[in-house]
Amino acid sequence: MSDCVNSSGDITASLPEDWKTLLQGEFSSDYFAALQAFLAQEMKAHQVFPPEEKIFAAFGLTPYAKVKVLLLGQDPYHDDGQAHGLCFSVMPGVKLPPSLRNMFKELDADLGIPCSDNGCLEHWAKQGVLLLNTVLTVRAHEAASHQGRGWEQFTDAVIRVVNNRAEPVVFVLWGGHAQKKAVLIDSSRHVVISGAHPSPLSAYRGFFGSRPFSKINQALIQSGYSPVDWKIPDSQPQLSLF
Repeated sequence: MSDCVNSSGDITASLPEDWKTLLQGEFSSDYFAALQAFLAQEMKAHQVFPPEEKIFAAFGLTPYAKVKVLLLGQDPYHDDGQAHGLCFSVMPGVKLPPSLRNMFKELDADLGIPCSDNGCLEHWAKQGVLLLNTVLTVRAHEAASHQGRGWEQFTDAVIRVVNNRAEPVVFVLWGGHAQKKAVLIDSSRHVVISGAHPSPLSAYRGFFGSRPFSKINQALIQSGYSPVDWKIPDSQPQLSLF
């Protein structure tokens, strides 16, 4: 069981103030009240991933004013020790899920950056890459079990407030699910990079060879930003032979 809701029953307690201010209209809505009630019951009856303090981890690592890329995922990982609040990311020591493994293969092919010893993408998030899932929680070992409960409305609101930024943002939409969100984005002000999803089901149908990482960096440079350093630091320091 997961006792993940704090004593106030407010799941937004860990959401940073900058994002909370921008999204405050969502918290008084009927859908969000229903979402909180659903999550409170789920967390009493089942194990839920990620743990409560990590649900909004992406927002803590990427402040609103620093967002320059929004990479959209779908559902948190649902196996033990995987989800920690960033789409596609897993903590050091956790086996790479197939989609993330394919992302690293393409990163190597695209920019010659070899795979790290871990799949933690916090290094990207700290550089302004908002790693957002459209659904932010899941019941343990039951994929997509929290879809259709209100998270999609909330994360649509997140996409809208990022779209409202005066500065340009690069939106990365992999796969049909993410590409449906293009209607929320003003492509006359922002850059939208769409393509196949890196999952094993679709990676060979257009993700491999699409060079998304260099395309993102080219768009950032053209918008006056510094490019993303995509190389994930090793979790274990390499020992010197000398």
